[in-house]
Amino acid sequence: MSMVYFIGAGPGDPELITLKGRRLLDEADVVIYAGSLVNPALLRDIRAVIHDSANMNLDEIVALIKEAALSGKTVVRLHTGDTSFYSAISEQIERLRALNIPYEVVPGVSSAMAGAALLGQELTIPEISQTVIFTRMEGRTPVPETERLSGLAKHKASMVVFLSVGMIEKVRDELLQGYPENTPIAVVEKATWPEQRILRGVLGDMVKLVNDAGIKKTALIYVGDSLRASEAALGKESKLYDKDFSHEYRK
Repeated sequence: MSMVYFIGAGPGDPELITLKGRRLLDEADVVIYAGSLVNPALLRDIRAVIHDSANMNLDEIVALIKEAALSGKTVVRLHTGDTSFYSAISEQIERLRALNIPYEVVPGVSSAMAGAALLGQELTIPEISQTVIFTRMEGRTPVPETERLSGLAKHKASMVVFLSVGMIEKVRDELLQGYPENTPIAVVEKATWPEQRILRGVLGDMVKLVNDAGIKKTALIYVGDSLRASEAALGKESKLYDKDFSHEYRK
């Protein structure tokens, strides 16, 4: 029986897959990729039989993996971004464990990290925010009551909101229950793809910015005072390189 590899493909730029992920993709016999969310450039010239999972349900995906693994073929299940959140690998892994099919997870670059890089932005600024919240609005997938956006907003931490730009008015209303209207926001559509777009503004104007741009999906919403750091000098420096701060390697 062969190994199944769950690989994070990165946010879109084909150079942002890990070296290990690229190697395994090139060596695979069967690749099942997550539809239009994976840049097709990643699949160019690979020797594997390729399957698009966009029109497949969980049973069909697992059946395909099972058939290939049991016949000795190395399988790559290629997901977008990083595999650790919003990737739906957990339900697939549960099925593979029940079938005693071995698997390995290879992490990728999350779109959240890619978007922050495009903004030229560190999300943890000393004295401003040392916490980053990754979350989403409730849609067809429910969100626990304790994780409502309005409640998380009260922390005023740096926040990245996934899978929610299509409900932008609800997102704004929930965020305003914690953040002031003048809190900086950024909306990054299709981070690292050739057609990427970046909008910057404040929370109070976010709905107009998004609607005027016609952005409906595949975008991340960043919010928090930490975003000021990529537009102006804040003078908030860490202790890491402070000349008066000694540690194990510097006296």
